[in-house]
Amino acid sequence: MPKSASDSPSLAPSRKFDRDMQVPPETQVVIDFDDNRAASALVGPYGQNLALIERRLGVVVDSRGNHITIAGSRDGCDAARRVLEALYAQAVQGQELAQGDVEGAIRAVIAQGSLFEFDAKAAKSAFEIINLRKRPVRARTAAQDSYVRALKRHELVFGIGPAGTGKTWLAVAHAAQLFERKEVDRIILSRPAVEAGERLGFLPGDLREKVDPYLRPIYDALYDLMDSRVVERALQAGEIEIAPLAFMRGRTLTNAAIILDEAQNTTSMQMKMFLTRLGENSRMIVTGDPSQVDLPNGQTSGLAEAAKLLDGVEGIAQVKFTAEDVIRHELVARIVAAYEGSPQRPAAAKP
Repeated sequence: MPKSASDSPSLAPSRKFDRDMQVPPETQVVIDFDDNRAASALVGPYGQNLALIERRLGVVVDSRGNHITIAGSRDGCDAARRVLEALYAQAVQGQELAQGDVEGAIRAVIAQGSLFEFDAKAAKSAFEIINLRKRPVRARTAAQDSYVRALKRHELVFGIGPAGTGKTWLAVAHAAQLFERKEVDRIILSRPAVEAGERLGFLPGDLREKVDPYLRPIYDALYDLMDSRVVERALQAGEIEIAPLAFMRGRTLTNAAIILDEAQNTTSMQMKMFLTRLGENSRMIVTGDPSQVDLPNGQTSGLAEAAKLLDGVEGIAQVKFTAEDVIRHELVARIVAAYEGSPQRPAAAKP
């Protein structure tokens, strides 16, 4: 278990703190971790996890083996300590700590506010978890937590928001969990085959080779969340089906977990067609980013229309993400926020 101690504000500030912050620290907190391997995972490659905590919480974190010192304001040090203890509790269990996990822990601690007593195990379990055979997948933000809860309670869920918020990732994780538990017989993953502002022309190969470039992100999520041999076997047996949206017409999808990704690029008719494929004992998840529509000018996005028409309909949930929920590289959140804050230029009129 980590051991922490708060020293008096009169302690001499470290040279690093003087150079970077240029203000005297109000508090210094020292934490000693028992597990050297978990402490190393906590620090991250080249100290990148600690660097992220420093930037986000306005503190300075110094690591010497399993001995970590935090310097800064009282609230900042308290928040950093709680973040480190929550991450250490995950690392002790052998879980890898990506920067997204660090960012999620920071946001969870900020959302909880200042607490006199902090239970790292309780904090670790605050957000919903999707338990898979390969590894557990944990929601990292409040919006992701709402999304996972909605996936568990509703048969049709819309995940709407910018890139990097984990919409597709969590949808695939939930579908994989249903499949592993035998709650559904198959997983069906679909995407509209629309190029992102480019004209790729003729693509050689059979049907799978033609649509693979459009569905690559879904493949990546599948192989990362499930054992590769299980995925290959399920693909060959037809238990996992990946197909373009155009091939959904006329089908009734029963006993299946169905995901439509990049739904902002569907037309109104395509979206209606897809939603009406829902059969008995099936779950459907629709994800998309309304700010990245690649349809021709003047074409209405089926996702925007469906979200408006189906808002408040019983049995259907909508979860909306913002730039605050981006869990990729921290620059992605800033990029998304910059684009959301910039005035949108009107589309050029066609002659």
